[in-house]
Amino acid sequence: MQYRRLGHSGLQLSALSLGAWATFGTRVGRSEARELVAVAWDHGINFFDNAESYAQGDAERMMGDVIADLRLPRDGYCVSSKVYFGSAASPRPTQRGLSRKHVHDACHAALARLRVEYLDLFFCHRPDPDAPVAETVWAMDTLIRQGKVLYWGTSEWPAALIREAADLARKHRLHPPTMEQPEYNLLHRRRVELEYAPLYGELGLGATTWSPLASGLLTGKYNAGVAEDSRLGHPAHAWLRPGVLEEGRRLERARAFAALAAELGLAPAPLAIAWCLRNPHVSTVLLGASRVAQLLENLQALDLAERLDAAAWRRIEAATDV
Repeated sequence: MQYRRLGHSGLQLSALSLGAWATFGTRVGRSEARELVAVAWDHGINFFDNAESYAQGDAERMMGDVIADLRLPRDGYCVSSKVYFGSAASPRPTQRGLSRKHVHDACHAALARLRVEYLDLFFCHRPDPDAPVAETVWAMDTLIRQGKVLYWGTSEWPAALIREAADLARKHRLHPPTMEQPEYNLLHRRRVELEYAPLYGELGLGATTWSPLASGLLTGKYNAGVAEDSRLGHPAHAWLRPGVLEEGRRLERARAFAALAAELGLAPAPLAIAWCLRNPHVSTVLLGASRVAQLLENLQALDLAERLDAAAWRRIEAATDV
């Protein structure tokens, strides 16, 4: 495993990490989750990502249960949660958003579900138009000073709002955001590579990127249609289909990528993940696996990122029509 600093912080995260979205508590049961975490840990993964809204809190409960069962040393791994959407099926106004109250309540609820005394990383899952940025920054700073959170950050925030939060933190000598968690893959590049470009040096921002396989599209498994046992075939994720399959000629570009991967004699999934790893601003790439075999295949990305030459990467980018 390789380890990278989280932006300009001193925290070392594994270059590949394990996330729980759309797997833990839904498609993955406890025994499978335990095996996935055990294999990830055995291969050097030290960051496990979660959120209050994943499976309405069940993903965090499951992850906390299996990590405790495996007796992983608390100083050897990092765990995260995210706040905004809430964990209730139909959250009331104070059960969602980024108000001081919900940030406080969500943090303590995540601590209980994950069975830890502090969160290593705590993300604001989306911007909240109903909560002042200053209120959210103060709430996060309070949690850090209380020892409940070590680093806080954002997920899918516009660059201007991240900069506003950082400027406000500096002005009042508060802890600024350390990281952002954006989508990043061969079919979705603009925000990470262009919009956030000034923030990496200016703020020391780290990126913990998600969806390196574009919701599975870059594996090639949707090239001939959507199978019932796939993520997009699951009723709970039907809302993903239009964006994943239809926007910006995504399916056509994914098919071209799969064809090139076959020509190179490489599996498309680890190849797509390896491409993400080549970005020096990416602190860690989140993997979402439902089977151990899938996780092991994806871990091959570490070798591919170092092995392929520049000419091969140029062909890969050209194939996806960037």
